[in-house]
Amino acid sequence: MKPHSERSTRLVWIRCGSRVSKQNKIKQPMTDQALNTTSTAPNVRDYVELMKPRIMMLVVFTAAAGLVAAPGGLHPFTTFAVLLAVALGSGAAGAINMWFDADIDAIMTRTSVRPIPAGRVQPGDALALGIFMSIISVTVMTIATNWVAGAMLAFSIFFYAVIYTMWLKRSTPQNIVIGGAAGAFPPVIGWAAVTGAMPLEAWALFLITFVWTPPHFWALSLVANKDYEKAGVPMMPVVRGAKTTRHQIFAYTLLMLVVSALPVLFGTGGLIYAVVTGVSGVVFLYLAYQVLLSRAGDLDMTGDDRKIAMRLFLFSILYLALLFGALILEHMTGLHAMLPTFGIWAGV
Repeated sequence: MKPHSERSTRLVWIRCGSRVSKQNKIKQPMTDQALNTTSTAPNVRDYVELMKPRIMMLVVFTAAAGLVAAPGGLHPFTTFAVLLAVALGSGAAGAINMWFDADIDAIMTRTSVRPIPAGRVQPGDALALGIFMSIISVTVMTIATNWVAGAMLAFSIFFYAVIYTMWLKRSTPQNIVIGGAAGAFPPVIGWAAVTGAMPLEAWALFLITFVWTPPHFWALSLVANKDYEKAGVPMMPVVRGAKTTRHQIFAYTLLMLVVSALPVLFGTGGLIYAVVTGVSGVVFLYLAYQVLLSRAGDLDMTGDDRKIAMRLFLFSILYLALLFGALILEHMTGLHAMLPTFGIWAGV
């Protein structure tokens, strides 16, 4: 009789548990010599890749939403400095992440072509770049705005580079749930840059990205679970099984729809935001339901199951962009002030 796919996944994880513990619990950073077997001269593109530019763009975009939604305003030059500091901070965290994760990146097919495992950038150079950019970003933010924004930026870099990368990622299947906070801080940083404070309205924007992260990333991990299993990374599909992960994706999607309405209740988001959130939320829920009913992540996963999971992953990126884009549109064009809001909690 063919064993159940989810049970088989757990058994595979248990069998390789000792190897994972030995490989990941006590992690030794990769030396320059350990990876530089077929090294080539690095170019600017390799160093840009170290900074994870796609994540950087999303981080800057959500920080901009917090910046424009906050009461008051900044001089255009100060605004540029804030966004530059956020971009540098994101890039710094990405470079340190790639330095520390070079060993597992070399194992996984999806990440084996990154600059360090591919031998194009030395690990020590990536670490030096990350530390240097961290110092520059926090210094620029603090001088341009205030110590609250600077401290929050420093903490967000530390959270991603140390708490998530060096601890959570290799120790718990809840790594993405808790680690998602790192990518959720930018709107709070942007708000603090303008006001020097972090009110509930700013944390409502934080919660959107925080709760969005699990269904976004787990949709991808359902497709890439073999890579994570091979590298010994305890992602949810590897440890708890694909079926549990699909249920978790749907549950977090429901929670995300509720959290996404908070800016409307606080008055931060107006009618445009409410409509965008409602329509895109229905699509997100439908795609998550399709994943729930699929076999995505199972041993007998089909090509169609893979496409269903990837559709949710790709749309989730668009979803977040639409929500924060609606906020930016409303506040930059003055439409937020002109259109009715539903801020029953405004000023709380």
